[in-house]
Amino acid sequence: MARKIQAADIEDIAVGAAVLGTGGGGDPYIGQLMAIEAINRHGPVDLIEVDDLADDDLVICSAMMGAPTVMVEKIPAGDEFVRAFQAIEQRLGRKARAVISAEAGGLNSTTPFITAAAMRLPLVDADGMGRAFPEIQMVTFTIYGLRATPMAMADEKGNVVVLDCVDNLWTERLARTATIEMGCTAMIALYPATGRQLREAACRNTITLAQRIGAAIRQARSRQQDPVAAILEVTGGFRLFKGKIVDVSRRTERGFARGYARLEGLEDHHGRTMEIEFQNEHLVARTGEGVVCSVPDLICLVDAESGEPITTEAMRYGFRVEVLGIPCDPRWRTEAGLELVGPRYFGYDFDYVPVETLMG
Repeated sequence: MARKIQAADIEDIAVGAAVLGTGGGGDPYIGQLMAIEAINRHGPVDLIEVDDLADDDLVICSAMMGAPTVMVEKIPAGDEFVRAFQAIEQRLGRKARAVISAEAGGLNSTTPFITAAAMRLPLVDADGMGRAFPEIQMVTFTIYGLRATPMAMADEKGNVVVLDCVDNLWTERLARTATIEMGCTAMIALYPATGRQLREAACRNTITLAQRIGAAIRQARSRQQDPVAAILEVTGGFRLFKGKIVDVSRRTERGFARGYARLEGLEDHHGRTMEIEFQNEHLVARTGEGVVCSVPDLICLVDAESGEPITTEAMRYGFRVEVLGIPCDPRWRTEAGLELVGPRYFGYDFDYVPVETLMG
């Protein structure tokens, strides 16, 4: 059953999505402002369930691709999302029934509202990750054999590129190259799928989950309660570390934001250190005792006082943060899931262990 998402709902969704984004997915504030403007201009967006779709309904993902560090300075013009979406409709020769998020993270959970509002289409309460990942093929859709292409890319200059690739990994390679030429960010439409396919392949209710997380943070602060505890109650996550950021190394490389952050422990973690490595999203968190959380589980940095999520491009020396570990969608823990997004895919020489096991 559909429910209407008003402009007033977007802030909670943006904040909660930034938690699920594990440091990536783009600046949630930029996405929030753009989504609010779109809803104010075109009206509220209907949020529908996967089960509301007919078997043959066409649904298309709307998202941003590129380095989040660049998005801070290279703001979208605003019409790129619609131009990319319409290019897929034209390529397929049919109109979409709904829009869906590619990932439940940061800007990429709010920008689909721009497309949905402008196209006057409903948004599906689901996505392809249940979090954010850095590469196009890293979606549950890939596990179930869905194709990323035809995929369209649009930039602020008016360029539109349509790709038709042999597989999803080649889509990532070619689209990443085009993104770099477009200025390291591009707005994209991809993974056209039917309602029947999404009922099997999508991660359900992630927009609602993001809204619940954002609301929990807001309500905890208003009641002068611990917002971090509120996040963990909603997500079933764990406190991994509390500390101060003492070093950040960050670079934009081949269309990704790559680097690491080093933390010195505070309070119960005084005298200990943690290092977090990222590629758009946080990949691995280590202390002196070894790995405490890794992909595909979620590693989230939040402000120790306010509970506000901190993205990789926003991390600064002196920030006092809590590092949270949140269990991922169970499909990422399968053999097929770990082949796509496990530690070894990213070049780490260790096997994945669930965060709840690592935390005892």
